Amino acid sequence: MSYFVALDVGGKRTGIAITDELNIIASGLTTVATDELIPFLQQLQHDKAFNTIVLGKPLGLDGKATDATAIVNQVSQKIKHQFPEVLIDYVDERFTSKLAMQAMVASGMSKKKRRKKETIDEVSATLILQTYLEQNR
Repeated sequence: MSYFVALDVGGKRTGIAITDELNIIASGLTTVATDELIPFLQQLQHDKAFNTIVLGKPLGLDGKATDATAIVNQVSQKIKHQFPEVLIDYVDERFTSKLAMQAMVASGMSKKKRRKKETIDEVSATLILQTYLEQNR
């Protein structure tokens, strides 16, 4: 079976989440520098073949594109070029950072760990992937 991967793309960092083998549960994987994303995904494809990448689509409250949307679109094009056989899909990521923070507080994560932006990015990617899984059941 093939895995699904989700990306919370940012200008500096990208949070990454992956499903279990049955594509039921999303789990945070890591955070990488955005400029190192393609080599990371190449290694991940070698280790755990994935057939779908879900990108968080940053939209404003009005539902229109934001400055961050351009970054996601650029990364999406690079991924399509490097992995033409992989389906790329999108999930509205409005409020995922806020939801990620709430989830970390609810889980009892220490304040020190919650302050790390890498942790927020990884949890946000997990929320994006879980949302995608729930929408496509």
